[in-house]
Amino acid sequence: MKKVKVRLQPIVSRINMPTVIKTTIFPGDSIESIIVATQVGEIFYIRHGVIGTFADIRSRVLKLGGSSGGYDERGLLGLAFHPQFYYNGLFYLHYSAAGTQGPTAFSEAFKPNPCDPGTLNLKWTNREKQYDHIDTVEEWILPANGQPHRRRTLLNLRRPFLNHNGVNSLNFSPETGKLVLTTGDGGSAYDPFNLSQNMMELAGKIIEIDVGMNTSADNPSVVTRFHELSVPIQETLTVIARGVRNTTGISYQKFTNQYVKYVGNVGQDLVESVFSFVHYKPIPVTQVVQASKTGLELAQEELINLGWRGWEGALPTSVPRECSANSMLNKNYMAYYDEALQTSVLRLQPLTSYYHKDPRPGKFGGTALTGVQPYSGNGIPDLTGSVVFTDLARKQANSPVRGVLAYTRIKTECKPNDYTIIETDYDFGSQAAYYVGLGTNLSQSRLYLGVYGSMKVADSNLGTVFEIVPWVQ
Repeated sequence: MKKVKVRLQPIVSRINMPTVIKTTIFPGDSIESIIVATQVGEIFYIRHGVIGTFADIRSRVLKLGGSSGGYDERGLLGLAFHPQFYYNGLFYLHYSAAGTQGPTAFSEAFKPNPCDPGTLNLKWTNREKQYDHIDTVEEWILPANGQPHRRRTLLNLRRPFLNHNGVNSLNFSPETGKLVLTTGDGGSAYDPFNLSQNMMELAGKIIEIDVGMNTSADNPSVVTRFHELSVPIQETLTVIARGVRNTTGISYQKFTNQYVKYVGNVGQDLVESVFSFVHYKPIPVTQVVQASKTGLELAQEELINLGWRGWEGALPTSVPRECSANSMLNKNYMAYYDEALQTSVLRLQPLTSYYHKDPRPGKFGGTALTGVQPYSGNGIPDLTGSVVFTDLARKQANSPVRGVLAYTRIKTECKPNDYTIIETDYDFGSQAAYYVGLGTNLSQSRLYLGVYGSMKVADSNLGTVFEIVPWVQ
């Protein structure tokens, strides 16, 4: 693939962590506004270069960065505008709710030991007391000549740990018209309770929600498993995929008469992966619950499975141990051998992967995938029809932190492909530049990049949103 160089053009700066970037057309308006949601709970609009506040839910979001020394993966996680937002004013939020802080499922760092079955079969017990926080998915409305306000709550999800809640976790499917929620496996490391593969768990899944169905339940119960939901809410849900570790959301790109779906899955220790698929067969949650009651097997061959926790992208999940002969080296053992075998055939192969260590020319050592977006515009011709992704911070010694932009192209039937780094021109000076978010406009003809000067959400006002524009000599 061709080397591409782009320019980063600042749009707005000195804001908090800009993790969600989208555009929409407000009711009665004629042009798209850029929408930026910060992790702490602010939602800004940018129109004609002027920034304003669309909504501020900081009082609803739990206080971030306190017990974790400033780093946090909770907060405002997702924002999506209804396909008919121009006419009905409906939009949707996914966030970690204030006042829901718990003691976590367990406080010790987890690492599986392949020689100790006890570490491979942990159960999340006493869930109502041993949890970290509660995430909520809500429907909001922008009334005519009024302020945005909450209409109803769709889901309340109890989460075991601080991390892996998803980011940019809400989108609408242009195929089904349903709201799509990506949940993440619930956190810690190595998915200690194997929530991602368990079909009864909401964690580690991609779920479609039919928001057009009236569930008549304004404040649903706090749950972790599908059978705990009321039947009317179960009837609104279908499962698209499982085996999710932590995802940067789902995005769609139209080719001829079908849509390619892209999902980024953040890795554990070795590799970051971008998955793509066209065809899928979702399973209604009512069928999931019924199968668990009757003991019947679900037909899961056509359900998308990203492979976690048995697989980390295209590699069997491994756990490092120090070599006794050389403390500078590690041995890597398969963490979950039986699970890797069970999912080896059913799992989806990544479209592209990049590694945490990669000495090859033209490649980079990554940290964490933070955004995946298709580009269908003509402004940067060498990227037209590609999918662009971002990594939080390139691994490099003795230089300020810099994130990475890269791209790959879809191949026939979404078969694996290599990637190429996108060069950028912007001079960040001595300041750190973590790439924390990636977004597009409605037609996917423009790309937007969120950059932050710290990994700690508690460090305020270090964010800049850029538009990625053509390189000019």
